[in-house]
Amino acid sequence: MNASVTPLRDKRAERLAVLLQLERRARAEADLLGLGFLMVNDSRQLLDYHEALLWHHDEGRISACSGLAQLEANAPFMLFLRRHCQHWQAQPWAAELRELSAADADAHSRDEWSEYLSQYLLWVPLRRRDGQLLGCLLLSREQPLARPERAMLELLQDAYAHAWASLAHSQRRHSLGWLRKRPRRALMIGLAALLALALLPVRQTVLAPAEIVAREPAVLRAPLQAVVEGMLVQPNQPVKAGDALVQLDKRELENRLESARQSLAAADAQLRQTRQQALFDERAKAALAELITRRDQARADVDYLQSNLERSLILAPRDGVAIFDDPSDWIGRPVSLGERILQVADPHDARLDIHLPVADAIALEPGAEVLLFLNSQPGSPLQASLQRYGYRASPAADGSMAYRLDANFAEQDPRIRVGLKGTAKLYGHSTLLFNYVLRRPLAALRVYLGW
Repeated sequence: MNASVTPLRDKRAERLAVLLQLERRARAEADLLGLGFLMVNDSRQLLDYHEALLWHHDEGRISACSGLAQLEANAPFMLFLRRHCQHWQAQPWAAELRELSAADADAHSRDEWSEYLSQYLLWVPLRRRDGQLLGCLLLSREQPLARPERAMLELLQDAYAHAWASLAHSQRRHSLGWLRKRPRRALMIGLAALLALALLPVRQTVLAPAEIVAREPAVLRAPLQAVVEGMLVQPNQPVKAGDALVQLDKRELENRLESARQSLAAADAQLRQTRQQALFDERAKAALAELITRRDQARADVDYLQSNLERSLILAPRDGVAIFDDPSDWIGRPVSLGERILQVADPHDARLDIHLPVADAIALEPGAEVLLFLNSQPGSPLQASLQRYGYRASPAADGSMAYRLDANFAEQDPRIRVGLKGTAKLYGHSTLLFNYVLRRPLAALRVYLGW
């Protein structure tokens, strides 16, 4: 019996010695990099595993892996673990030592578990005294954790957590130690750096919403008061000069024209009859002038209604593209005389229309540099130059007051298309960084202080 007990006691003593040695080495590490290397590689002396990894909670990444000196952050294995660690650390059991398996992975990644990990993955959280999570040691192994191994691992977990918290605290104290020793010098250096930064010359810039519009569009307005019967083209459709674009309701005009033609026919017949009677009747001869005037008036009415009937079909005055809103918004809509319906413009002859808010207005001159960041392609701005600055603010689409600015593009670009919107960045004169940052507060102070 003594022979069987002695080897067991020797084995336990050996494992306790290994545990004490690992604790001593962990507390003797000088930085977190060395501690992480110790945790993922040398923990194998106490506990058997296939692979060990260290999850850094604050950085949100795997910071160490057993057997590897350098990690590839975008490797599929690292992306797989990072996604799951971010999920696991938000679980209620994240602060407890736990055995994970493929069942704890999401449904899309369960098939990948066997490719990257063993059957069991030990989640060993490392925490501060206040319970804040520092990171987690992940141990991939084939066998579940036995009770003696769990007891040893919990002791090792406390030692690693204590060493990590001490190193993190010492690094913060080291970085701020010279500030505590020489506070006046640190204050003077900070003030000098802040003053030098405030006197740094920078170029004034401002952002404003912008839209690409046609330079000289042909505006098609309603030639008469009527109802839109149909839009014969689609928005941004290419058209040729003379193409039919809009059809106005012509039924009322046709009825009025038919009535005017009948009135003309009656006036013409009455005039012919009176002319025959005027050969022998003096009173009929005296009524000729009035009948001629009535006949001419009826003819003028017919010509006028005929021209209006022809104008009910609006034609394209030039080549270009049709610019208007949704056709369904116009069908059946009554329009008054002179109301704008659509535009026909050259899609390549465009300019930039900018609405600069009053609160952001800065001194700008014609020819100032402008960059347009399109909403569809914000990574590659278009260059333009300022041409006109509105002298008076006008209401914008959102109800705010803004100055209207026009800019011309520096060169032709296939991305320039009428109707695209984005954000324009306008460059003004150089000024101090102090004035640039505190421009709005200084403007408010001038209003209240009067200087």
